Amino acid sequence: MQLTIPIPESQKAVRLPPGTIDGGEEEFFRFCQANHELRIERSAQGEIIVMLPAGGYASFQNNAVASQLYVWAQKDGSGIAFDSSAGFLLPNGAMRSPDAAWVPLARLRELTQDEKQRFLPLCPDFVVEVASPSDSIASLREKMEEYRAAGVRLGWLIMPESRQVEVYTPTGIEIVTSPQSLSGGSVLPGFTLELSPVWNPPF
Repeated sequence: MQLTIPIPESQKAVRLPPGTIDGGEEEFFRFCQANHELRIERSAQGEIIVMLPAGGYASFQNNAVASQLYVWAQKDGSGIAFDSSAGFLLPNGAMRSPDAAWVPLARLRELTQDEKQRFLPLCPDFVVEVASPSDSIASLREKMEEYRAAGVRLGWLIMPESRQVEVYTPTGIEIVTSPQSLSGGSVLPGFTLELSPVWNPPF
């Protein structure tokens, strides 16, 4: 199923009402696969959210985060790092695609082969969202709370324009201003995210 969805320049995203795709998970998966060039999520209420493609800075910043996580995960070996192309089905029915995520191997090995081929039916232990100029901070905060309610152990909302990071854990939220790095703590032992390329892209 392929749709042509014009996004007016003044809008940050197009929101398609619940019922736009009414064939269940299979049809929604095929819709996302057929429109892979778009950034698509689904809310817990069934609303389909089609977001603007990332601009140059946002793409670089997202990659700077995801690549550092990937390198650490490869060395650590206890889990798998995912970039923004991965979809996760949360317990509340939402399908979200964080900019970077990490899941322990033990949890992934509990899934069937078919589940691994599709949107993963779980909430990652660790997620990162990097705010771009086209993102609504309020919407990103709602997503972070959604991850927290679904059981995420650590989440970072990185806001390059204000140079702030909101750190989400099961016990609360901490705001950090202009950190040079972030530690994965007990969730990602030994992982340190260097934020210099996020705060100061080299172009």
